[in-house]
Amino acid sequence: MIATTLGLLLGLLALGLPVAAALGVLALALDALFAPVPLTLAMGEIAWNTGKDFLLVAIPLFVLLGEILLRAGVAERMYAALSIWLARLPGGLMHANIAACALFAATSGSSVATAATIGTVALPQAKTFGYDEKLFAGSLAAGGTLGILIPPSINIILYAVLTDTSIPRLYLAALIPGVLLAAGFMLVVAVSARRNGPPSLDGAAVGRRERLASLLHLLPPVFVFLLVVGSIYAGWATPTEAASLGVIAALLLAALAGRLTPTMLARALESTVKTTTMILLIVIAAAILNFVLSAIGLTRQLTAAITELGLSPWAMFVAMVLFYLVLGCFMETLSMMITTVPVVVPVMVAAGFDPVWLGVVIIVLVEAALITPPVGLNLFVVQSLRPGGRIEEVIRGVLPFLVAMLASLALLALVPGLALWLPGRIMG
Repeated sequence: MIATTLGLLLGLLALGLPVAAALGVLALALDALFAPVPLTLAMGEIAWNTGKDFLLVAIPLFVLLGEILLRAGVAERMYAALSIWLARLPGGLMHANIAACALFAATSGSSVATAATIGTVALPQAKTFGYDEKLFAGSLAAGGTLGILIPPSINIILYAVLTDTSIPRLYLAALIPGVLLAAGFMLVVAVSARRNGPPSLDGAAVGRRERLASLLHLLPPVFVFLLVVGSIYAGWATPTEAASLGVIAALLLAALAGRLTPTMLARALESTVKTTTMILLIVIAAAILNFVLSAIGLTRQLTAAITELGLSPWAMFVAMVLFYLVLGCFMETLSMMITTVPVVVPVMVAAGFDPVWLGVVIIVLVEAALITPPVGLNLFVVQSLRPGGRIEEVIRGVLPFLVAMLASLALLALVPGLALWLPGRIMG
């Protein structure tokens, strides 16, 4: 049964079917092949109960938040301010790439949106100031992955929904690893710059008054982050309510910047609807599939098969890491999470791993999938923004950052407190 299910899933994806359609067809096929009684009558109720989950309302709100900030010009002003402060470091504007991605990630919750937004602003600078375009593009693709780790993150919300885990605890757990990963990326930039020599014009003089004035442009993303995340931990709002507060703040910022027009708002809403329907359709299809897998006993079979292998907990952890790294080379991150988390997490939790810590580990592994060829989505996003060149250059440029990501994963495994200390300290 396990081999048949895996073969059907890979075959459907290989046919080029949309992920939601592939999951739905797989559920119907498994129902027809293995279910003792037809399960189709229950599928409508599963879809309804999944779609009406209050937590999922946060997804379109966070998507809309990012869309409004993107069109309000917050990213351009933020990047300009960071470039003034960080351009003197070895690697210059590439530090601004990472820092801008981290800050925008703390408001948008999306890796693709982060890579596309900061890439649009930053890439024209690479040729102007003589940077190694491969490494410059790699810093943008890698920096964009921070969008699904640094709170608020749409992927963390999905993990919480799929595993019934506390979103506030997950957000707190992801905060320190997210900052450390951003610092690791900046270390890669500094080491590479020391080896290859600094790019030209990194030392361009900027007056103290201009430097201090530029800090004002960092306040909007910081304000939105503190409002959204702070309201959750202060107990003032649920994650969904906090997302709505973020949207209101973004609308105010857009109005203050003179960018809040009916056309801008219509485009932001249109993009939000497209993204949200794609995500929720996959979520509903995956919920139906997970119901069928449980009903036909495949989940129990898989758990029993892994248990019978007699692997130690850490051997299972290494196997899980390798599984996600390989799968990430061939599968889009959202569909990879939704199809694997309901099966993998119960097995790993039964082996003794904390579900909150495990959530952060899985999110980091999903991040790696965004920059691993041949289907690393951020690679294609950054390449699409470049005026020329081949995608192989972006792949070569991102490899040092992938190494840093794996190193951070190893550190997280060796020191679980990096993820668990903050939730334990604040929430007990």
